[in-house]
Amino acid sequence: MTIPSAPKIPTERTIHGETVIDEWFYLRDRENPATIPYLEAENRHTEESMRPAEGIRQTLYNEMLSRIQETDVSVPWRFGNHEYYSRTEQGRQYSIFCRRTPAKAGSAVAGRNEEVLLDQNVLAEGHEYFSLAFLQVSPDGNFLAYAVNTDGSEVYTLRFKDLRTGEVLPDQAHGVYYSADWAADSRTFFYTTLDATKRPYRLWRHEVGANAVEVLVYEEPDARFNVSIHRSRSGRFLFLRVDSHTTSEVYYLDAAHPDGEFRLFAPRAQDVEYFVEHQGDSFFIRTNEGAKNFRLMRAPVADPRRDRWVDVLPHDDEVAIESVDGFGNHLVVTERANGLKRLRIVATRDWSEHFVAFDEPVYTLFADRNEEYATTKFRFVYTSLVMPRSVYDYDMNTRERDLRKREPVLGGYDPEQYVSERIFATAPDGVRVPISLVHRKGFERDGQSPLYLYGYGAYGIVTEPSFSQERISLLDRGFVFAMAHIRGSADLGRRWYEEGKLLRKKNTFFDFIACAEHLVAKRYTSPDRMAIVGGSAGGLLMGAVTNMRPDLFGVVVAHVPFVDVVNTMLDPSLPLTVTEYEEWGNPNHREYYEYMRSYAPYENVGRKNYPHLLVTAGLNDPRVSYWEPAKWVARLREHKTDNNVLLLKTNMGAGHGGPSGRYERLNEKAFEYAFIIERLKQSA
Repeated sequence: MTIPSAPKIPTERTIHGETVIDEWFYLRDRENPATIPYLEAENRHTEESMRPAEGIRQTLYNEMLSRIQETDVSVPWRFGNHEYYSRTEQGRQYSIFCRRTPAKAGSAVAGRNEEVLLDQNVLAEGHEYFSLAFLQVSPDGNFLAYAVNTDGSEVYTLRFKDLRTGEVLPDQAHGVYYSADWAADSRTFFYTTLDATKRPYRLWRHEVGANAVEVLVYEEPDARFNVSIHRSRSGRFLFLRVDSHTTSEVYYLDAAHPDGEFRLFAPRAQDVEYFVEHQGDSFFIRTNEGAKNFRLMRAPVADPRRDRWVDVLPHDDEVAIESVDGFGNHLVVTERANGLKRLRIVATRDWSEHFVAFDEPVYTLFADRNEEYATTKFRFVYTSLVMPRSVYDYDMNTRERDLRKREPVLGGYDPEQYVSERIFATAPDGVRVPISLVHRKGFERDGQSPLYLYGYGAYGIVTEPSFSQERISLLDRGFVFAMAHIRGSADLGRRWYEEGKLLRKKNTFFDFIACAEHLVAKRYTSPDRMAIVGGSAGGLLMGAVTNMRPDLFGVVVAHVPFVDVVNTMLDPSLPLTVTEYEEWGNPNHREYYEYMRSYAPYENVGRKNYPHLLVTAGLNDPRVSYWEPAKWVARLREHKTDNNVLLLKTNMGAGHGGPSGRYERLNEKAFEYAFIIERLKQSA
């Protein structure tokens, strides 16, 4: 089998007075005559290398598919005069967005008056890739705004549909991003657009059907900041949010007067973040000003100046306030204590409160569709490593919990046959790092079991221990599945995040290595039976720990990995670079440059043995450019001293998230699992 080789075309640059030579810098240019042929050669090599595993890949795919209820419908949610829901049909890749008039008590079965609002399968016809940025129904139910993309670039085109006639209107806008919402008049729509670096920096106002040009409402000049918009659940206000990774400010507007001016809630102050929610005659502000884990404050709608803010929930070193949802007579505060979420319900009539309790040692939950304001019910999703996604309606007055739907797992799945645990590793600096894991009941710790260890650890994104139908195929083959709750995430609150970023980024890598070592020491597995997996910033993690401890892992899977850290962060013309100086540091300052170089996977590839490696990329990826994994693989091929398998799989028609269709995504997961199973089997 011919091993691909990217031509070496040295590019010489001077950085901080040093001459730096990069033999594969040219791969950034997809128009270079060597670039696409190299990616295609790697894809052919991957296909040939995986041919012996085709049987297990197909078996895995069939198993995964057999557990899915292909024709299914979501729990409907109420908005205005209708109930909305999405449904899927067997053999079709995408969901169908629908609504119906709520059935009256004693009437015929609901759903017979179904109105299909948008069938994504129809829109996706003729395209290899399809995604929606949003679906937004106007408050009066007459219009649907939606935004489509067909190449994975995350640059969307906005369209409108008149739901009374079914007509798709000629109104449209290009370069649209994920954030958008309607004003109260159901004619005015606000949306954001991207600059050349794909930063959402402008807010526009559009009147549906009007001949007038779009009105630019706001433009953010600071390249660190993004712009977003949303309407409060109460419907009274539109909130314009401007934020970086560390700093934010909010503007608000009476939603009934969309042509008015947004008023500044509180001016931005470096390293201060705040979020605003409306409830009753108050604004509720979740802020980290003087409160690392955030505190909750209240201000009168009539006069929300900073000196009118008063504490509702004070700061707690052990409990992080993650979000606040306002309803007619209640607040729902989502908190994280000891790494696990909990719900605090506050009755604003008398300020009494209670907590919603959960029993499993490892679980997660999150708010579902809660479009109604004047309700006593809060809908949330509960899931764990053993419990499928379960939708509950919780009555905030009676404290009764109503299970509306549990995700079906076909084929007789029994959660009692699986055990979840939470254990702790000790990092080099003495910090205890949680590990969530699941395995079949009866599992024996003899060091011989294969283990799949997942990690991310960046941006303060929490690694949530949720259920996966696909994962059953690993667990039933004797695998242990583990998640490392490492620093750089906010799994244990804001400090956990801050201790794994900028000049403390290496804590993320040290934590992950400590978790892997602990799992070996406690005989859950052994190094040659361990696979580690991460994507994007988690792909950076994979590259860094593989350079540091290649002896500790048998298999490494890095999805769209952010591995060319220094070169990307030195180029402010690329998407996300300037906005992420507050996450990684600015390498134009020598201190950050030297620190990045000390861990960046691309620069630290060495003459050593590496584990088996599967690396993926997306040619149209706007977040981690395809050339990062391509350059990394080219350098690994040049330097590694082993005969282990190294594969690069580039999706030539998609972006950061990989394939868009649900069956295609399942196929990708089966491919990953087949690679891991085959490589670990040969290592045993």
